[in-house]
Amino acid sequence: MRRYDALVIGGGPAGLAGALYLARFRRRVLLVDEGRGRAARIPCTHNLPGFPDGVAGGALVAAMREQAGRHGVEFAAGRVAGLAHADGGFEATWARQRAWGASVLLATGASDRAPPMPYLADALRRGALRYCPVCDGYEASGQRVGVLADGEHGAREALYLRHFSDRVTLFGLAGALELAPATRRALRRAVVQCVEAPLASVRLWRGTVRVRHADGQTTCDTVYCALGMDVHSQLAVTLGARHDEGGCLWTDRHQRTSVPGLYAAGDVVRGLNQISVATGGAAIAAAAMHLALPREGVPGDG
Repeated sequence: MRRYDALVIGGGPAGLAGALYLARFRRRVLLVDEGRGRAARIPCTHNLPGFPDGVAGGALVAAMREQAGRHGVEFAAGRVAGLAHADGGFEATWARQRAWGASVLLATGASDRAPPMPYLADALRRGALRYCPVCDGYEASGQRVGVLADGEHGAREALYLRHFSDRVTLFGLAGALELAPATRRALRRAVVQCVEAPLASVRLWRGTVRVRHADGQTTCDTVYCALGMDVHSQLAVTLGARHDEGGCLWTDRHQRTSVPGLYAAGDVVRGLNQISVATGGAAIAAAAMHLALPREGVPGDG
């Protein structure tokens, strides 16, 4: 079984940043990734510092992977199915393979819950479908904005987007929304239109999005999906890591989970889901992991 100073699980910005830092700390690092991260599917992000013309998520991930590889990070393809305590560290298993690490950085992220909309990839590429108003609310400034919701979270997102546009419509995906009276008052004050008739379809149409519902049809320039995320924290939860009700892991200021030797960064951690936050958290985790590891085995260390 291959043995490493650190295993990194997840190959998005958090995992790649953490692996790069660890390699530059002259640690032996293996990164295991199944290649389905959400960052790689971002058509173009404009809120990442250093890219004034924006950068495609796939190009960013590819550049980070190349950089990590140049510093000696080893890569393996596959979905880690098991993570267990072993020999004072951790053993990870995937696709009939296994590896041991003295410590682990979990950067498995989360997946957006997609709306019932055909041609999702095309809609994302065109900016007709969006998931994160913190990332790209600016790009929706002044547009006709729709928010697909199934509860309070979607209503809060509609209120947030009201800062960027005065034409925001909240749609109840299955019809009437269960909202607190205070939330409904806030929506009225913000002049957010509410459509709570069951939706029939959400489709691209000549550069716009047409939302058909029992009361008719509404045309939007872009639609935000506020149906939540599935957080990929099962490996840590199985080990007993503390998490919130949505599955996001709790970490301390060094990105340590409640399981000794297990660190986490990126969207799997409770906090703001942003690339800059993910890479920053991974840098903090890698620095803490390096200091916690023994000096023995460092190349050239006499």
